[in-house]
Amino acid sequence: MKACVVDVNVAVVANRKSPQAGKNCIEACLSALEEIKRNRCLLVIDDRWRILPEYSRNMSKSGQPEPGDAFLKWALANQSNPRCCERVSITPTEPPEDYAEFPRDPDLDGFDRNDRKYVAAALASRNSPEVLNAVDSDWWDFRIPLERNGVRIRFLCPDCVQRARPPSTGTGR
Repeated sequence: MKACVVDVNVAVVANRKSPQAGKNCIEACLSALEEIKRNRCLLVIDDRWRILPEYSRNMSKSGQPEPGDAFLKWALANQSNPRCCERVSITPTEPPEDYAEFPRDPDLDGFDRNDRKYVAAALASRNSPEVLNAVDSDWWDFRIPLERNGVRIRFLCPDCVQRARPPSTGTGR
């Protein structure tokens, strides 16, 4: 089965809470989340409660849910169901928001610390998941060293993240 790690920005866009995301981007995020909820893609989360709380901080668990909120509810309800979610072990290290599973590549030194949990989860998975990203340009800027280190990224909204400048190597940012 196909597997994926979902950056929180995908659910934020699905909730129409990202001003840079146009109609096509929102539709791509909605489609990706539905694919997961229909068990066509195994959601990869960590067993140390780093990813699900990130979703909770940015989504609502009460009231009439928007699509991203409904995804959060689904993830919380299915987190222990191995047909829906793969729980992987990631190992926090110092400094905070860093993980043993994150590549020790100097070209990734500038990669957003808050997004390292997604990379760690992807690399800890036995299912070679794609990391789904909507509008976070850091994934685009570091795509070459991430991919070189085994991280597969699916850009749901490439027009929102591509830049006129060449990709960063992680230095000089």
